[in-house]
Amino acid sequence: MMERNYDKEIDDLREQMEKLQNMVSPQLEELRTMVLELLPNKPTTEKLERVHVMHGMHPDSRLSELMEELCYKTEEKGMSGLVTYLGVYNSGGRQSNWIQNSVSADDLLSHIESGLAGKVLACIGNVNRLAMLLEILRGPKTVATLVEKCGFGSTGQVYHHLKPLLAADIVVEDERQKGVYVIRPHKVQGIIMLLAGISDMVDETYTKGTWEDSGDDVNVVSDRK
Repeated sequence: MMERNYDKEIDDLREQMEKLQNMVSPQLEELRTMVLELLPNKPTTEKLERVHVMHGMHPDSRLSELMEELCYKTEEKGMSGLVTYLGVYNSGGRQSNWIQNSVSADDLLSHIESGLAGKVLACIGNVNRLAMLLEILRGPKTVATLVEKCGFGSTGQVYHHLKPLLAADIVVEDERQKGVYVIRPHKVQGIIMLLAGISDMVDETYTKGTWEDSGDDVNVVSDRK
């Protein structure tokens, strides 16, 4: 009698489950959207002189209240907008925590006008440098390790891409370990938040706005496709 190959059966079952999940996920997401539209507490707006205050925008009431506060402040201060963000990142024995509250959107936009945004993006906007930043974010790295992890052909290539990161003070040599490179502590949040911004460009789950305005009636819409 032929013995059963349990490992193969388990692998086949796992593959079938993954296929089923991929098939069902879009339908579940569509159903979730339909249910949210039917809920009595779905997001509503309050029209101020300039700003539309979004109520009940997030399932977490604390975040919805924070959003309302930002809307009121934006109206009061006559700004184009305010941003609040916080986070924690722990990897490779190092941790960064950050909180920024009511940051002026106008100040953020000024980084484009000053050319600062372009310089920073040009510095890290290279697939090789991004790969190096990823590895160093995961933990301190030597040049030899970066050659191996990032698939470079020589240490010279690593130094070539490391140079602008060092010049921008994003990456520094560890004071305790010569030849080991780390992300400058206060720059970690910038990298993580930049990636969060990229994620928001492709996932508009919690994005709401008033992009369609017909007279006095405000249409609250989501730009989810």
